[in-house]
Amino acid sequence: MRPLDLVARLGRWSAGRGPLYVLLAARLRRMIDDGELRPGDALPPDRTLAAALAVGRTTVVAAYDLLSQEGRIVRKQGSGTRVAPAAVPGGASMETSNPLFLHLLEPPDDVVLLTCASPNAMPKVVADAYAKVLSVQDGMGYYPAGHPALRRALAERYTRRGLPTSPEQILVTAGAQQALSLVARMLLTPGDRVLVEAPTYPGALEVFRESAAVLRSVPHTDADAFVRALQERPALAYLIPTHHNPTGDVLPALLRRRVAEAAVAAGVPVIDDEALADLGSGDLPPLAAFGRDDLLLTVGSLSKILWGGLRIGWVRAAEAVVARLARFKAVQDLGGEVFSQLAAAELVAGLEEHRERRVAELRERHDTLCAELTRLLPEWRFRPATGGQTVWVELPRGDGISFAQLALRHGVAVLPGGALDVTGGSTRCLRISFLATPEELTEAVRRLAAAWDAYGVPEPLAV
Repeated sequence: MRPLDLVARLGRWSAGRGPLYVLLAARLRRMIDDGELRPGDALPPDRTLAAALAVGRTTVVAAYDLLSQEGRIVRKQGSGTRVAPAAVPGGASMETSNPLFLHLLEPPDDVVLLTCASPNAMPKVVADAYAKVLSVQDGMGYYPAGHPALRRALAERYTRRGLPTSPEQILVTAGAQQALSLVARMLLTPGDRVLVEAPTYPGALEVFRESAAVLRSVPHTDADAFVRALQERPALAYLIPTHHNPTGDVLPALLRRRVAEAAVAAGVPVIDDEALADLGSGDLPPLAAFGRDDLLLTVGSLSKILWGGLRIGWVRAAEAVVARLARFKAVQDLGGEVFSQLAAAELVAGLEEHRERRVAELRERHDTLCAELTRLLPEWRFRPATGGQTVWVELPRGDGISFAQLALRHGVAVLPGGALDVTGGSTRCLRISFLATPEELTEAVRRLAAAWDAYGVPEPLAV
């Protein structure tokens, strides 16, 4: 395609917020997804397109690089830049390369999976709840905002926790991942800045990248830095204050208040991810307890405490926010599956009793993992987790990606830290879940130790 032709079809691509390369990439992405640019179409060279657009060459290079990483374009020396063959009209907006999702899409054979942090066996309490509701006759069955029974049950639980909530403040979603996607769709435009912790939940990073957001991170241990970054007024902030993923850390109540007050003062919406909040002792309040419901959005899930196959999540927010999110959700699915929501309503009512058993079970498995790591891999550095489902490990040498690949060949899958850290500062780390049985965890660490023995990265030279 000739540069001037492409410029004419791009339209007002620079009208928006954020770096020019992000805005250019967003417009080209939309043209590819909408079929304006077809698979195999040639794009102008960097310098030629930059001159036609009157921008620096680095802007075009960065935009092309971003689209190349997403798999939308292919760049080859000698043959130029072309729309990728797989980039068909109406296709997915972004294909993930994150090992967390790839291991779910293509489970490796004869491998102990310590990557996905959700229970992999349905407990009897879930089966009993389904059996109780299967005979319910429930009209048409379309509830875009969620079944009234489940919305009431979740609202009552928040009220019992000291955060008065009405059913109209609850939007039921297909897991916390859909909740994050809906909030991002409502609040973000290409080029918007999103404040995150480093490290953090990789699924959230994938959602924000799909929105073409610019990620700004601060260390998850530095609440003061998070407060200062809120004063820069990003479009959105994302925080896991309770049993942080991947470290299991908990943000004290005083610091929660500081973060909430800073967000309200700056007018910044904050997602408080409580998906892991029930996987530990104590019950600290959500950020919304210290501020405004229209800015402090709480996301929760049943899949982490009960079963990964129970795809029930939610957003708690102001009624007006929930009503707007429901309109976005209605376009996607018209509403979640009714029997799962009715079963979830039964389960929420008795969740505290199940929580006690689940936390005790996880603590036993956590202690098994930590003991085996200490015994067989004494060089590895980690802190025991106070809650959650994962331990954050730092390798003494090498990097997480190359070791994770070797570990996979030894029959155990772990998540390299680079997938959780937008700064690139966790490349020597691993996230290891402790959801497996004690026997499976013992075998998994034995395989990790064998992989480490075979890992041939030399010690760094002394300076």
